[in-house]
Amino acid sequence: MKIAVIHGSTRENSNTEYLTYHAVPKEKGTHIYLRNHYVQPIIDKRHAADGFPVAKDDHEKLITKMLEHDIIVFSTPIYWYSMSGPMKIFIDRWSQIMKTAHFSHFREELKKKQAYLIVVGGDNPRVKGLPLIQQFNYICQFYGMAFSGYVIGKASRPGEMKKDLAALKAASLLLPTEI
Repeated sequence: MKIAVIHGSTRENSNTEYLTYHAVPKEKGTHIYLRNHYVQPIIDKRHAADGFPVAKDDHEKLITKMLEHDIIVFSTPIYWYSMSGPMKIFIDRWSQIMKTAHFSHFREELKKKQAYLIVVGGDNPRVKGLPLIQQFNYICQFYGMAFSGYVIGKASRPGEMKKDLAALKAASLLLPTEI
């Protein structure tokens, strides 16, 4: 099974990346760092006669790459009790992708995927991060994608993730062993 990791952290070598690498080491999957790509925010034209404007950015390239994989791991820090801005923009644009003719297969392809979520926050994340987990569950339900598991880590300052041994262990056990 092929694994894609969509990294939403804006900081290189972040706590979220550290935890994610315990689930999917760099050499085991395709790691896509949203901070290294330009994705425009959505301009909501779902109901406009002329539809969505063409965006000159990396979103379609990222979607194509993501769809080549069987398992998608979404990795994001908890920012103000939700996903990071880059992750939110990436997912918001899925509304536009569904209306794009050459991605008419998008929703059907997502039904074949397994999704996992890895999040890290500093303010009681195992409680206050649960709405984010539920949000991803709803996103997966909408697309018919299996939401197969998640890990919540506790860290704020750089390097603190190393102290959350329970989350590191959970991350190492998150994905099926046959991968």
